[in-house]
Amino acid sequence: MLVALCSAAIGGLVALWAHPMLYPYLPSLPPPAAQLPPAPSEEPAQQPGLSPQQPPVVLDTFWAVRVAAKVGPAVVGIINRSVVYDWWNRARVVEGGGSGVIFRADGYIVTNYHVVEGAEELVVILSDGRRLQGEVVGSDPPTDLAVVRVEADNLPTASFGDSDALRVGEPVVAIGNPVDMEFQRSVTAGVVSGLNRVITYGERVFRLIQTDAAINPGNSGGPLCNWKGEVVGINTVKMLEAEGMGFAIPSNTVQSVVADLLEHGRVIRPWLGVGIMEPATAARYLGVNIERGLLVVEVVEGSPAHRAGIREGDVILAMDDHRLNTFADLKLLLDERSVGQVVVLEILRRGSTLRVEVRLEEMPRSRGG
Repeated sequence: MLVALCSAAIGGLVALWAHPMLYPYLPSLPPPAAQLPPAPSEEPAQQPGLSPQQPPVVLDTFWAVRVAAKVGPAVVGIINRSVVYDWWNRARVVEGGGSGVIFRADGYIVTNYHVVEGAEELVVILSDGRRLQGEVVGSDPPTDLAVVRVEADNLPTASFGDSDALRVGEPVVAIGNPVDMEFQRSVTAGVVSGLNRVITYGERVFRLIQTDAAINPGNSGGPLCNWKGEVVGINTVKMLEAEGMGFAIPSNTVQSVVADLLEHGRVIRPWLGVGIMEPATAARYLGVNIERGLLVVEVVEGSPAHRAGIREGDVILAMDDHRLNTFADLKLLLDERSVGQVVVLEILRRGSTLRVEVRLEEMPRSRGG
């Protein structure tokens, strides 16, 4: 006992003596939000390899704290209640959850389509704890986006940034409500791991931002923010078979889709009016061997392709000199074009190569428009 007491006393003296010497090496806790130092305002010096339009990002210790304080109040939880029936036709209510971000103070929220899909009732949980009924203003399954509105005014909002200005390695923050609202407005930090990642899900083709900021179930529909506190993406999916691979819909895509949903209630898309097969599919199911391009297996009567003279059996090699080999190639090129625009298709027909101009038209609602 005496030895133990002496050891404790000596240990305390050593700690008191060493404590001042350790100050430079101990991590300091961040001060309260009200005492946070202002963000750096000086323009950093130009570094080799970066243009004046892309200055290097210089951050201080508390950049993520500022982003969370700026954007967090605009992040909402969304509960989706729907009715399902069992084998005996008995109804029961099931709940799903996700996130969203307020972009207009009069109650407009952007989220994922899969967060609100099939909802009988939507409950929106604001950052101040209020629970409000939500209604879907418009949705767009091809981009997995939807706009929800609640009856409220003077709500905190987040602003969109330019996703085209993002660079790989740039720091980002994801905010959302993982695990069915149990951990509301959780903040995870990471970097932009990749840009223009193409992911195909059924007939949907997505061009997404890749990040290693953790995106967990319930984060869907929440914002991905840059270091300035701007929303540069809407979190949508993570790779289950890999760690640190989450994806977000670029903010420039979000803004375009939201504008259409608010004005038209749907997204206006250009349309060719052809059914196509990729080379491997054509060989497997039709026994038609093509080295490259897309085999035309259907031309819709009255469509832009029909009027331009495209025929079944043609092989579309390129659009506006961009080579085509997959459905995703064609879909992404069409997404970059607008109704009324003229595109030039390079066609292989019976051994001859043709160039055909096609004026794109609005996709009919019956075809998914």
